[in-house]
Amino acid sequence: MKTVRILGIRGVPATHGGFETFAEHLSRYLVDRGWRVVVYCQKEGAGQSYDSSWEGVELVNIPVFGDGALATVKFDLHSTIHASKFKNDICLILGYNTASFAAILRARGVRTVMNMDGIEWSRAKWGIAAKSWLWLNERAGCHICDALVADHPEIARHLQTRVSAKKITTIAYGGKDVMHADRSLLDSFDVVPGRFATVIARPEPENSLLEIVQAYSRTRRGMPLVVLGKYDDGIAYHRSVIAAASPEVRFVGAVYDKSIVQALRYFCAFYMHGHQVGGTNPSLVEAMGAGNAIIAHDNRFNRWVAGSGALYFSSVEELSDRIAAVLDGASERDRLSRESKARFSDEFTWDFILAKYETLLAKTIRASAE
Repeated sequence: MKTVRILGIRGVPATHGGFETFAEHLSRYLVDRGWRVVVYCQKEGAGQSYDSSWEGVELVNIPVFGDGALATVKFDLHSTIHASKFKNDICLILGYNTASFAAILRARGVRTVMNMDGIEWSRAKWGIAAKSWLWLNERAGCHICDALVADHPEIARHLQTRVSAKKITTIAYGGKDVMHADRSLLDSFDVVPGRFATVIARPEPENSLLEIVQAYSRTRRGMPLVVLGKYDDGIAYHRSVIAAASPEVRFVGAVYDKSIVQALRYFCAFYMHGHQVGGTNPSLVEAMGAGNAIIAHDNRFNRWVAGSGALYFSSVEELSDRIAAVLDGASERDRLSRESKARFSDEFTWDFILAKYETLLAKTIRASAE
């Protein structure tokens, strides 16, 4: 039986970010296809690691104290040491934050595939120490691992400045094809289907939340903007975003219930996506899967993902005009929605994405046997 060990995430079932959601889908897909799947899970506390299972997936639970970056580094190290004992298995590592640890796997003869995520070290939120750590680990992952996954053609081009293109496979992030949602889940938000806009993103400068709120608040829009995300009065940027909001902007906090998020996407009039960096962003793919009309920040990453199924902006003024165009034209909203869904169906369904991963993992296993 082919065995893959998945490292670099908090664990499954998913309770955190996009990589956990991806690992959840991939794990179940591979189990159904006859693979043995082992996922390493970070647990709070102390003690020895212990095994459990979830939907046919084997879980190796590793307790570590704390919930910050240092705890994650410790968890990744323990996971890597544990996985290094199994020479005949393949390791799929999601993210390069601790890629240097993969040297342990290489020394033991364990084959590795690493998803290189976005150009994480370039993000504005990191200080010089964190940027340096991430930059070094990106380099380490490129050279240590047997195969690399880029989730976007621009990420692949970036990685080609580090290693040969033969080592890189481009596989985007996947999403759910949303055909329906529970309308009653909107009741607590006091919104009407088709009469509100949404934005779902961490409130960080590179996600354009301030620009989005400023643009929406320039004039009366006639419908609310529902902003999902955790805002802290102790953070200056968060205060700036809230201060820029008109009464039509509603900050509803972080929402983790997948059914509620799906309903907010499915029933919104349009979705705004302000991410300026990264590869294939899960929030954008999920908006496309819900058939949203999309207004996105104009950059090489978003343009490849959304294609003609979006309008694009580069400034507050431009975004304000795009909002007005979508609000004033039902036919434009319908066009954007159709093209967004078509683009999603062609490139980003989970079955399409997960099959590509299985092919790459199987190919890497065959290479190790030659």
